[in-house]
Amino acid sequence: MPIELPKETRAAAILSIERYFRDELDERIGNIQAGALLNFFLEEIGPSVYNKAVADVQERIQMRAAELDIECHEDEFGYWQKYDRKR
Repeated sequence: MPIELPKETRAAAILSIERYFRDELDERIGNIQAGALLNFFLEEIGPSVYNKAVADVQERIQMRAAELDIECHEDEFGYWQKYDRKR
């Protein structure tokens, strides 16, 4: 599944790449080149980041699911215990 960014996010990322080249590398990179570099990173490195994020979320969900019996537990057959305490 290719990673696609919303139009506004993509535009902001391209501006950030242009600024990085200008401020950190003292180089100029055009809008088209910055867009191509972004495409490269999204296609080449993006899946690694995406897969790691999915694995992290999956682990957290499994941990939460394992705790459901603790969070959502009700004692069974408690009526008579409550009744006996009142006596």
